[in-house]
Amino acid sequence: MSERREPDPELLAAATEAHRQAYCPYSHYRVGAAIRTGSGAVITGCNVENASYPLGSCAEAGAIAAMVLAGERSIDEIVVVTDGDSPGTPCGGCRQRLREFAGPGLWVHSVSSDGAVLSTTLDELLPHSFGPEFLEDDPTPS
Repeated sequence: MSERREPDPELLAAATEAHRQAYCPYSHYRVGAAIRTGSGAVITGCNVENASYPLGSCAEAGAIAAMVLAGERSIDEIVVVTDGDSPGTPCGGCRQRLREFAGPGLWVHSVSSDGAVLSTTLDELLPHSFGPEFLEDDPTPS
């Protein structure tokens, strides 16, 4: 693993604000995410639930969608803020979404609303991952 890093203060503040905006009337589990793109932009997302549980969206997925809409295609770092006293890490689907736009060395900082921090790499969260480079028509720029 690369040298341990702490969450970037700007990303932490952005993820904390996104966390406050989460819409979670059913689970009551707020999640906010902030990503720093390859160009240095900070883009955020929050979880959005609805009465049909499977149709909600994760904070990480929302931030990635906003990033793509903004014309960005790479993630350099992410901070995820969740409720509780233990940091919640991205779900399996979001780990794969992150992998699409970042390599295994991506730093993923999970922070609880009580301030506990878990900083790890995507490779530790999604070992032996499958990415676009395994496909014949790799869409990532060389």
